[in-house]
Amino acid sequence: MGKPFMNEKSFTHVDMMADHMADMVNKCVSEHASKPAFSCVLPTGHSQTLDFKTIGALSDAVAAYLREEIGLVPGDVVAIQSPNALAYPVLAFGVFKAGLTITNINPLYTPAETNHQLKDSGAKVWFVIDFFGDRIAESTEGSSVEFIYKLSVLDFFPPLQRHVLGFVMRHIKKLIPPFHGDCAGTMVDVIKKGQAHLKRGADLASYTKHISLDDVALYQYTGGTTGRSKGAELTHRNVVANISQTNSLENGVDWDERDALILVLPLYHVYALAVGALNSMFMGVHVVLVPAPRPLENLKPVFSKFDITLMPGVNTLYVGLLQQNWFTENPPKSLRVCMSGAAPLQAATAKAWQDLTGIEIYEGYGLTEGTCVIATMPFDKPPKRGTCGIPIPGTSVRIVDENGKDMAVGEAGELWLKGPQIMRGYLNSPDANEVSFSDGWLKTGDIAVMDEDGYLSIVDRIKDMVIVSGFNVYPTDIEDVLTLNPQVDEAAVIGVSDSKTGEQVVAYVVAKNNAVTAESIIEHCKEHLTNYKVPKTVCFVDALPKSPVGKILRRELRDQHSQ
Repeated sequence: MGKPFMNEKSFTHVDMMADHMADMVNKCVSEHASKPAFSCVLPTGHSQTLDFKTIGALSDAVAAYLREEIGLVPGDVVAIQSPNALAYPVLAFGVFKAGLTITNINPLYTPAETNHQLKDSGAKVWFVIDFFGDRIAESTEGSSVEFIYKLSVLDFFPPLQRHVLGFVMRHIKKLIPPFHGDCAGTMVDVIKKGQAHLKRGADLASYTKHISLDDVALYQYTGGTTGRSKGAELTHRNVVANISQTNSLENGVDWDERDALILVLPLYHVYALAVGALNSMFMGVHVVLVPAPRPLENLKPVFSKFDITLMPGVNTLYVGLLQQNWFTENPPKSLRVCMSGAAPLQAATAKAWQDLTGIEIYEGYGLTEGTCVIATMPFDKPPKRGTCGIPIPGTSVRIVDENGKDMAVGEAGELWLKGPQIMRGYLNSPDANEVSFSDGWLKTGDIAVMDEDGYLSIVDRIKDMVIVSGFNVYPTDIEDVLTLNPQVDEAAVIGVSDSKTGEQVVAYVVAKNNAVTAESIIEHCKEHLTNYKVPKTVCFVDALPKSPVGKILRRELRDQHSQ
């Protein structure tokens, strides 16, 4: 057996770039004051931009309001349930400046899912998008929520636009239901009253005077793809360290002061929050928010209005854009760096994207429990396909068998992690913490391999692995082969019980046309896979179930198949 893998550039001490998140926000605002910080682009093409100085001033007002007007104290939790809108960074930075804790809630959640998170996190304040207004009572029942504030994607747009577009959304398109609950105010109210407290001398510095790096900054809930979501306790140390780690890379992204990053991924997800908002903010990048990315045609005005240079995404986003005529007929010429995470990047997707745009997609690996970034591809050379890069500085890696014994180079096993970005634990989940940690190592549940050059490959999730006649079969291997078929748009693979082999492989396929047959798919697989890996059944579907960030939900396919 090999020894624990250690990134050669690992170090036990990470040079922290700030004392806590409020300190980091203030430093960024000071350094990049007049530069555009965040823009929001609606499907109609209407947009609004706020610079760093404005974001700083507005978030100061939020902090003053939360501490002075409603009397919150360190340790109190503020829930934010919003799509990618200008209100989000203003609120999040304001909560950090107030010395409070954030929990991000998916705006697509059902009332039951929202209720679970509000109760589990102990949130006292809930900022909720107005689209959710008819589900307030059901969502807050039995929770600790004392104050509810209504958000809008039009917050901080010019008054006339806000009035006209709001009328259309509410009364013509019927997108905004009546608000059924006690509303303590809107963002306009919060900012106005917060500014009044600042004029009266509210002491912003005092709010974070006693905040340490080991205090919790975020209760970031897992996606719940394998069951009820759990809250990862992410401290200020975790978040500041992860930003510091990624920006200490010698071969990281070559940032430019003119960079504009399109953020399609939702800010309530750790990938978008860490890479798209916080890390970009630190580097002074202009982040262009897309509040309604479906259908993907809604991205067209973003590329028309802004010279987008950076794009974090997931495999399904790149696949989707490759199917959009408006995109393929006029691919953006300003793009220079594309990144992928949250789910495996398929080889066929990477090749088709490069053929169209001339831009490589650089894959990385992260997880909620690691404040996002664990490994990334070096950006100063072509990406090493089939891997997700090298662990970032300060990250220790082990790959172990089912008994916790270390595997050798090139051998697959469960990925264990240590580093300053690894969460403190799961909130209110002692049983989950006992299962997930071993002697300080986080057990990820991901099956991984590390090669001789230190590049990490995520083979699959342990829960998704299929065992056929005693052989381990990894769904991602088969999915890569399936998507190499030019007649296949997307594919997902699961294992189902079989009386002879224990389990058998079943493929779910989204085909390009009705002429494709199961037989042709199976024959294609036989050309590239050993026999026990070849799907025995092929199911054609119009779409695959996905999480809001675009991760394919194999659990739902297994449930569907069993029914």
